[in-house]
Amino acid sequence: MSDFSSARSVSSSGMSAQAQRLRHLSENISNADTPGYRRKTVSFETAFGAADAVANVNVSHVRLDQTELEAIFDPSHPLADETGHYEGSNVNLMLELADAREAQRSYEANLKMFDQARKMSSSLMQLLRR
Repeated sequence: MSDFSSARSVSSSGMSAQAQRLRHLSENISNADTPGYRRKTVSFETAFGAADAVANVNVSHVRLDQTELEAIFDPSHPLADETGHYEGSNVNLMLELADAREAQRSYEANLKMFDQARKMSSSLMQLLRR
């Protein structure tokens, strides 16, 4: 595999991993008001190809955050117990938005790397044609 295709492979795996991260972050944001919902966290791992030494990025595990759920007082809620409390979610919108911004920036960086490798490969092919 050439260095240009290796660079494109690494950057495309990074874009794929960040896209999965954004998908889970958007699920967390959309379920912030769902009673009993636990936020999902994503971790990454390095995956080496069998034929080459190129390290790609993969999503290894999607885990549920085990921090305590927020106790919400609303005696009129159908899920409220005898004290008038029910369990909300453990989603912190500020944290989710910050993570989403970070994932977006990482995706954009990988996209620029992919585009730069494509441009360099195209320029090299033009030089070789002369």
